[in-house]
Amino acid sequence: LQIVESGGGLVQPGGSLRLSCALSGGTLDRYAIGWFRQAPGKEREGILCANSNDGSTKSTDSVKGRFTIARNRAKNTVYLQMNSLKPEDTAVYYCAAAPDEDECLIGPGVPFVRYAYWGQGTQVTVSL
Repeated sequence: LQIVESGGGLVQPGGSLRLSCALSGGTLDRYAIGWFRQAPGKEREGILCANSNDGSTKSTDSVKGRFTIARNRAKNTVYLQMNSLKPEDTAVYYCAAAPDEDECLIGPGVPFVRYAYWGQGTQVTVSL
């Protein structure tokens, strides 16, 4: 499985951005998808995920109400819609896939190794 993220860039505080996570070599139905981010000088954190079976999503408190996941099965692509962006959202954002897991897990205490496949990351900078 290969994962390619895109859509990062510079955005002003309060703005929106949509990241894409395109899968090749496998279909979305087999993978729980997680979005992670790593800010400068900080540890990587998981922020949202989507189940492989029904696409139900989970999010952590840091992004709840602002970020959402959407899946396009026809395009084998997952999107991360980010609204009301804050400077503290500045980070490299990663998409990752966990094979054969119907229900996704995300957040503190969830080992990253559950997600066997990772994209290269895309930079998001929130600044004036």
